[in-house]
Amino acid sequence: MMGNLDGGELCVPHLNSSCTKPAHPPTTTMLIYVLLSSVSLVTVALNLLVIISISHFRKLHTPTNLLLLSLAATDLLVGLLLMPVEIIYIEACWFLGDILCTVYYIIDYIITSASVANMVLISLDRYVAICDPLRYTTKVTKGVVQLYVCLCWLCSILYRLLLLHDHLEQPGRSNSCFGECVVVINYISGIIDLVFTFIIPISVIVVLYLRVFVVALAQARSLRSQVAAQRPGMLAVRKHEMKAARTLGIVVVVFLICFCPYYYPTLVGEHTSVDASAAAFEIWLAHFNSCLNPVIYVFCYPWFRKSLKHILTLQILKPGSRDANMLQRD
Repeated sequence: MMGNLDGGELCVPHLNSSCTKPAHPPTTTMLIYVLLSSVSLVTVALNLLVIISISHFRKLHTPTNLLLLSLAATDLLVGLLLMPVEIIYIEACWFLGDILCTVYYIIDYIITSASVANMVLISLDRYVAICDPLRYTTKVTKGVVQLYVCLCWLCSILYRLLLLHDHLEQPGRSNSCFGECVVVINYISGIIDLVFTFIIPISVIVVLYLRVFVVALAQARSLRSQVAAQRPGMLAVRKHEMKAARTLGIVVVVFLICFCPYYYPTLVGEHTSVDASAAAFEIWLAHFNSCLNPVIYVFCYPWFRKSLKHILTLQILKPGSRDANMLQRD
């Protein structure tokens, strides 16, 4: 295969406009393939288990779990659609065409926006549950949650199509050579994206969770002195809500850690250049968050561990398994 002046191989030999492959030892490339393929498979498998658990068992059809179901759907799409494409592009040669390159990024951005919106909805759910528990069941119903989830997906699609309309009109406009798949978002668009999909949502999430924990601490002091002796059942309910808030708080913190590197260029005043190559650390770190979420559920949610046992032992195939109470402790 023809090489360039630096000794690297061209994606398309004898084509002067072709991109150059990065020089990686074959062993290193194979290890990267195995590692990233494993992450993709684990992400798909774990999030599929979350979706099956919440969808199958009726007792898990709660407003909070419907939000987790939507979040798991975005994570599943990351492992099913985005990660495999990045693995294909591991040697930095894109042969799927400019249109598919643009479609890939649009899907990527839509999923990211939907994930952020789901995080905001989860924070609002915990805020109402802790700060206004008496009206939680009337304010936050399954119908209301389903409506907001649909709106968050619809808004994510419309917002991303608007933000990337230049690339829709001229696919491949950011590519500098044949075999490249890059989207460059100018500084102004990057600022808009930063404000609406990072700063505002994250500020809302942080403020809500700070309020949740302040109120929870105040309630804990009051319950210990007043309710424990008179209405111990209410104390158990408050502990359950607080545990759910802590678990979802961990999910939000992990989300922030994984997504902050992506927005770093805009924060320092640079254009945001997104490359689908597996070498783009910030892309894989953001997508790795989709694998971590269900892992957090395994360690923090007894109902998920119980559901896994029923699914993996095929007990869900038995008649009446949908009515099994996954929320009841054994």
